[in-house]
Amino acid sequence: MTPSKPYLIRGLYEWLLDNQVTPYILVDSSCDRAIVPRGVATDGKLVLNLAPSAIQNLEMTNDYLSFSARFNGVAQDVYCPMESVLAIYARENGEGMMFSAESEDLQATNSSSGDTGKAKQASKPGLKVVK
Repeated sequence: MTPSKPYLIRGLYEWLLDNQVTPYILVDSSCDRAIVPRGVATDGKLVLNLAPSAIQNLEMTNDYLSFSARFNGVAQDVYCPMESVLAIYARENGEGMMFSAESEDLQATNSSSGDTGKAKQASKPGLKVVK
């Protein structure tokens, strides 16, 4: 199955715009494939404004999110693989969704190994009798 994260991000983005709030994303700038402006990240994290008035050429696929924006007056292209997107939310009220890095790793493991049964068994909680 394809990951649900890109669909959730696109849906939440549209929902935020429909409710006339400013969509922000939180990105892990330490991700190897992420292309973000240097010097603007704090502790390996970066908050980006995705308001249509702040960016140009927004493209959201199942694999990445990209756009052009100005940083300190200089136009730059931004490329964020879906695994680098940690959250999408409204600036005004914080409504949105955070994504877990662990679930992304588990999905990658499941899809690359082709054996989802073992991963599901390993992630099930277990009960034991305590006397």
